Amino acid sequence: MFTFLVIVTVLVFVTLLVISGMKPQYSLYSLPELKRRAKHSAAGQAELQRELALPQLQAIITITSALLLVFTIILLIVTFQWAVGIIVAVIVTVLYVPLAHTAQISRTSQKLYRKIEPKLLILVHKFPKTFLFLSDSSLQADHRVHSREEFQELIERSGMALTEIERKVIVNALDFNDKPVSSIMTPKSVIDFINKGEFLGPLVLSELHLLGHSRLPVINETLDQVVGILYLRDLLSLDVRKSATAEKVMDTHVYYVREDQTLEHALAAFLKNRHHLFIVINKQRETVGLLTIEDTIEALLGRRIIDEDDNHADLRSVAEHEARHNNTPTGHTDV
Repeated sequence: MFTFLVIVTVLVFVTLLVISGMKPQYSLYSLPELKRRAKHSAAGQAELQRELALPQLQAIITITSALLLVFTIILLIVTFQWAVGIIVAVIVTVLYVPLAHTAQISRTSQKLYRKIEPKLLILVHKFPKTFLFLSDSSLQADHRVHSREEFQELIERSGMALTEIERKVIVNALDFNDKPVSSIMTPKSVIDFINKGEFLGPLVLSELHLLGHSRLPVINETLDQVVGILYLRDLLSLDVRKSATAEKVMDTHVYYVREDQTLEHALAAFLKNRHHLFIVINKQRETVGLLTIEDTIEALLGRRIIDEDDNHADLRSVAEHEARHNNTPTGHTDV
């Protein structure tokens, strides 16, 4: 009789482990997406019905596991008497959940679950009210996004739902507010400029057009003293027979933005002031770079914008290349 009880107890305990290791697999799609798919195909309707029934299936598994645990405890007490039986029952109660989630048992449980799930779904659909009050809707898969990084990963895994350009725009938009102006500005070392006293004769005009810019800062001696912006389109109607300096032709409205301000702030300022070029300054109001609206929109979209008036290369890349040769004499030391 003892041997028979031990065998029955072991079988019930193994069944408890297998049932406890079962876990319904929720759809990768959110409930709104499943409802949308259900409107277009029978397969979508079946997937939606399955998703809605999963909390009830989980309730069946939980209740079955609880009953098997109670039955196991009773068998242990009957088999090993009260003193030993209660000790073993406590050990089983503590360990059965970790044991049920071990890799080997979990694989067996899921393999068995996939076979019986269709029958369980039929049971749930046949008696919907019987298991509904036992289910917990909070067990349904949580498709909420809890961090920006998680959302970015979700976008990267969007597959065919988004094009490559759409994914890039969304990801860049998420980072846009965190990027400082200094991250995309044209560095001071490669800014082309013109002195306010420069005469705009034929030779100078030719040189300006060869630079390939649609606009240039006008300075008073140094780049830390920007006094205006010269637009090359304004030079098309300039009478070269008359002597004119950059100071007389330039636009005197100069806009400044700090290097530590965000790109979101810069874009808002571009739109508010309807200006296309900002001089980037540091806390000491020294010029450290130059920012255009094209640079800002490119950072937002993640793709280059071709300005028909500009044919210059990526000046930031040029500055980074030239920086390798700046202040690097033999025996130099960075501290």
